[in-house]
Amino acid sequence: MADVNRGNRPLSPHLSIYRPQMTSILSIIHRITGVAMSLAALLITWWFLAAASGSEYFEFVDGLLTSWLGYLVLIGSLAAFWFHFFNGIRHLRWDMVVGLGLGESARSGWAALILSVVATVLTIILAL
Repeated sequence: MADVNRGNRPLSPHLSIYRPQMTSILSIIHRITGVAMSLAALLITWWFLAAASGSEYFEFVDGLLTSWLGYLVLIGSLAAFWFHFFNGIRHLRWDMVVGLGLGESARSGWAALILSVVATVLTIILAL
């Protein structure tokens, strides 16, 4: 009896009318950056293990990580770290029931994005 009109009802929220909000987009990015940082940790572990294995293998792995593709991955990992850090602070504020309004939530989202870009650029400049 509960499934009388089940075939005629649309899905809710329907994908054609749903507009992603700042909080949902940043939540997805936060999860993706968490996974990306795990993969970056594996790369760093591989680099340390190569250093412990011998000079030839270390030169191979170090050559990969210092190539243009390696630098691109490392810069992406750095950006993921800073975004995850600042968005994590945003989530900690929410856990303290601070900044849960729509306007404040959007502002803190933009702040996390902007601060992560600025911190990434500053870290690269200081590393060079």
